[in-house]
Amino acid sequence: MTSTSIVVLALARRIENELGAALAPLDLTVGRLGLLGHIAGVPGVSFSELARMSGTTVQSVHGAVKALVGAGLVRDLNARPGSASTIELTPEGTRLLDQARQAIAEVDERLFGEAADPVQQRLGAAVRAAFLS
Repeated sequence: MTSTSIVVLALARRIENELGAALAPLDLTVGRLGLLGHIAGVPGVSFSELARMSGTTVQSVHGAVKALVGAGLVRDLNARPGSASTIELTPEGTRLLDQARQAIAEVDERLFGEAADPVQQRLGAAVRAAFLS
């Protein structure tokens, strides 16, 4: 009998590899994409909130956000020592996130769409149904 955990883990690695390859031309990683998505979903989010949503430390988020600021993708509206930060996407960050969403849609179609393996099609449909219910 095949372990569900092993099957899901193997598929997750394949998805992450496919997403990584699709995002590379945009100079994005899956992790950076996640941060951009969280920032877009919660405009004005704080470093602490980002760390909680990302399942990482505040220090890690500080470094990642600093890199995103340097790339012109996000801005900190209150970048002053001692004050709470409020982070949001820049227009360039929004544009890049839109491009990333298109790349994700192409990966989803390739892995779970009409031309995909029937087992993966059923799995994709089950995952979507589980989160839409």
